[in-house]
Amino acid sequence: MNESNGCDIAREKVNMETSQIAWKELQRFFAAGAAVFVAPDLDLVDAAYQFSIDNKDQVALWMQNNQIALVSDQQATDWFEADVAVWAVVVKPWILVQK
Repeated sequence: MNESNGCDIAREKVNMETSQIAWKELQRFFAAGAAVFVAPDLDLVDAAYQFSIDNKDQVALWMQNNQIALVSDQQATDWFEADVAVWAVVVKPWILVQK
């Protein structure tokens, strides 16, 4: 298997682990500081894949551009009150979420 196929398989695995879930179901992860917001202009699967391969440079760039950050208290409150469903994927120890 070449490197490209391995990368494609890893991305597909991340994609299959992505699902929609009520924000209210993720409160314990938010409280633990493990809920990471992914901006709508980013591909959630790509972000999760970069986390999974520990691509610190790419994640740092996204953080500098405010495209990835811990879910803020205001976001959490707004989503909770509006009973929002988010797309989420687990990349231990994080839960990446996108509205």
